[in-house]
Amino acid sequence: MKLADLDIIVTAPPPPGWGGRYWILVKVTTDTGVTGWGEVYAAAVGPDTMRAVIRDVFERHMEGDSPENVERMFRRAYSSGFTQRPDPTVMGAFSGLEIACWDVLGKDRGRPVWALIGGRMTDRIRAYSYLYPMAHHPLPEFWGSADMAAEAALDLVGRGYTAVKFDPAGPYTMRGGHQPSLYDVETSAAFFKAIREAVGPKADLLFGTHGQFSTAGAIRLAKTIETYNPLWFEEPVPPDNVDSMAAVARATSIPVATGERLTTKAEFGAVLRAGAAGILQPALGRSGGIWETKKIAALAEASNALMAPHLYAGPVEWAANVHFAASIPNILMAETIETPYHDALIKGGIRVEDGFIAPPEGPGLGIEVDEDLARANPWAGNGLHLQMQEEPISYAGVNLFEGGAPVGKST
Repeated sequence: MKLADLDIIVTAPPPPGWGGRYWILVKVTTDTGVTGWGEVYAAAVGPDTMRAVIRDVFERHMEGDSPENVERMFRRAYSSGFTQRPDPTVMGAFSGLEIACWDVLGKDRGRPVWALIGGRMTDRIRAYSYLYPMAHHPLPEFWGSADMAAEAALDLVGRGYTAVKFDPAGPYTMRGGHQPSLYDVETSAAFFKAIREAVGPKADLLFGTHGQFSTAGAIRLAKTIETYNPLWFEEPVPPDNVDSMAAVARATSIPVATGERLTTKAEFGAVLRAGAAGILQPALGRSGGIWETKKIAALAEASNALMAPHLYAGPVEWAANVHFAASIPNILMAETIETPYHDALIKGGIRVEDGFIAPPEGPGLGIEVDEDLARANPWAGNGLHLQMQEEPISYAGVNLFEGGAPVGKST
């Protein structure tokens, strides 16, 4: 059985677009007719350019080889062009294609992916979700309202969730780390107070920032929210500054989490060696694929660190996250996004039930991708999956972070 053909679909979730402006799905087919699906979470370049990168990685490093040879194909892609170092674009392309290889292997053998990568350690994976606006919440006001956030948190807890994530501390910018404004500090404290009072001990609170603070700014903010006992402070400083993140980790009692923007064991290993984080959040469509992320989990296990796979993408990456999570001993929880489009695109193949996810029993990823639906919603804009803000934050008022795909700005 050899990898023989590749198709790429860039699909756009309908507004408001939780999960990003578009998702890059890959479909590989073997010379025996078995198909496998993967998802690429890498978008430093536009979708048309990314299509070319994915196709180049497939044709150069994978086509004609067995889908079993994920280690060899990884080494080719990782070393391509005399690099042998993490490259988020190339490794993102490979990650989605590697996930598709596992889907092929599972279907060919009639077994779920988790059974091929060590078996099932966990029968029910704890899920968490970002606080998204409910139907009656106005936008963009929701993003700055502690009361609305508390209402959304209560809704999630009512559906069985035991952890909720929110980010009221302002947007990320291309300028690197900054000091938070006092407005953003006070807004963050107000969110913690309102949500903690609403849910009590029923849910862990996850502070979901995006690398936007300076070292001192992150520590200052951490000191303000420590009293509410958050489970984690996510990516408090820019992800390329491991020493700075380690300084934040040493200065606060809040566990630091990171990994959404990291790729391969090389980058995650550096985080662990520096003591910069005790919770790792790989996005499997970027981190190197399922096999490479299993290695990252092993490094974390040796450091007594936990795994919480990240999701700001579509349901195919989520399916890969679920199989990965089921197979490791040090899983903490897995991020989820529940929208009608996420569910329809995989025909309800995996769902959150009472705040937990049951690993699917079907072959491969255990999902059926609705290819017609994906193609019926093509991406037609010119923006990137996520975009950095160019302007600096304001120190004269609250800075709203309007989620990953702000309404009316998905161009």
